[in-house]
Amino acid sequence: MASDTEKHQELLSALKTAQGQGDGSFERAVTAAFAHVFEHLEHLNTLGGPDEEGRPLKPGESSTLR
Repeated sequence: MASDTEKHQELLSALKTAQGQGDGSFERAVTAAFAHVFEHLEHLNTLGGPDEEGRPLKPGESSTLR
C-alpha cells in the first residue's frame, strides 16, 4: 500500500495529466482527490469526542482543519 505522501503525489499527477483531455478523466481525478480529502476529514473528526478538540497537535502541525 502506498504511503499517504505517495497517494497525494499520485492524485496530483492524475489531475495534471488529465487537465484539458476532454474525456472525463479530469472529473474522475477530481472525484478521487476529493474522496481522499474526505477520508482525511473523517479521520480528523474521529480523533476527539463531541466536547473535545481531539488529540494534542504534534509539533509544527496546523490546527486549521479543527
